[in-house]
Amino acid sequence: MTSATLTAGRADATSDTRARHDRAFLGHPAGLGWLSFCELWERFSYYGMQALLVLYLGNYLFLPDHIGNVAGIGTLRAAIESVTGPRSTLQLASAVFGLYTGFVYLTPIFGGLLADRVLGRTRTVVLGALLMALGHFLMAFEAALLPALGCLLLGVGCFKGNIAAQVGDLYAPGDKRRASAFQIFMLAVQIAVIAAPIVCGTLGEKVAWHWGFGAAGVGMLLGLFVYLGGRRYLPPEAPRKAAKAEAEVQPPLGRRGVLQVVLLVAILPLLMLSIVGNQQFNNAYPLWSQKFMDMSVGGFEVPVTWLQAVDATVSFITMLGSIAFWRWWATRRREPDEVAKIALGCFLAAGAPALLLIPALSIEAGGAKISILWTFAYTLVNDIGFANILPVGLALYSRAAPRGLQGVMIGIYYLHLFLGNMFVGWLAGLLEVLPGSKFWLLHAALVAGAGVGMLLVKLLFGRLLAPDEDAASAQAA
Repeated sequence: MTSATLTAGRADATSDTRARHDRAFLGHPAGLGWLSFCELWERFSYYGMQALLVLYLGNYLFLPDHIGNVAGIGTLRAAIESVTGPRSTLQLASAVFGLYTGFVYLTPIFGGLLADRVLGRTRTVVLGALLMALGHFLMAFEAALLPALGCLLLGVGCFKGNIAAQVGDLYAPGDKRRASAFQIFMLAVQIAVIAAPIVCGTLGEKVAWHWGFGAAGVGMLLGLFVYLGGRRYLPPEAPRKAAKAEAEVQPPLGRRGVLQVVLLVAILPLLMLSIVGNQQFNNAYPLWSQKFMDMSVGGFEVPVTWLQAVDATVSFITMLGSIAFWRWWATRRREPDEVAKIALGCFLAAGAPALLLIPALSIEAGGAKISILWTFAYTLVNDIGFANILPVGLALYSRAAPRGLQGVMIGIYYLHLFLGNMFVGWLAGLLEVLPGSKFWLLHAALVAGAGVGMLLVKLLFGRLLAPDEDAASAQAA
């Protein structure tokens, strides 16, 4: 028996395994469960790091006694201040945090190219996991801050877009389960965001910063083991030579395909604005909260990092509610497309920073510190909207991606998070300039403006981004 025959036999067996488990996980392919559990651990590591980073920088590493230990920080600070002007300790921490959380969403483009053209998705995801684990462990050394962040950026770039692309690859182009699959995928993220601030945040704030970062690294290694354990349930990959040959003979995009790609790139600024209220919860909100919020509950001083666990818990519930609502809606009337859902999500999410006008005005009028219950109010309103923004956008870009460019297109989708987090890092610096009421009103206006823009896209270009069968029906009518 030849090696080619053995390879073909293994491929057939793997394909049969996937076919038999096509509805084994909540009515979805078993591979979705493995990918979601892997993403849970990867996001545990990422959000554990994120929960600590701005506080670690602002409250410890960037203080005068320690900042000199960071290799290369003088050059980075000079580069930042050449654009923004002089930065205080907290402003510098917010700027570096914004750069990190921004570039995290730029590198998936290069990770998608690496997977689509060179290594394949599996090898690229494994490489990303190893780089991320290394980055977390390097955070134990003050001097290695910038190399650690570099490893994390490269690792997320290799990992994030490609594992999301594999979720899309589990479904045929016309499979209606795709949008709910990405919402289920995001549920795993919400579980991670609940656990990460509690575990990594508590270790970092109550024991030592480096313990929190180390826990994030262990989480990433667990995610890698899960990914490798479920490999036989995941979409198959053609050998690299076959994939390259297929790419070379693949016909060019038609006019509709080109216009779709152009439009998907063109709406990135709107998607960027849609997330500023949500992303600010990880940057300006903890800094604002530690100054103006009463963090004592029954005599226990709640760590600021735990606020992110509150957000994640509420987000988990609202994501479940969104999935259930749209399933119920689909049984009674036509379900709106992704663009309409994103617009709706923007209008809902804009209410969260608008709601903070109430406590902000109270503080400015000389009131006492605000209740921690405002965090629940903020996250409830924001997360109802956000459940219809990020996962729905992933479904849109996964569906519209040209064949052979899925990883790159999802990397392009993540560009809005790169732009958004860079923008949020700059906006956070306004917290020391603007009163809280104007600061949060600005965010509400930006998110609502994104909703208006998405409605215009729906009205002007709805047919172009509609699913193929919907577009065909519209043209026939």
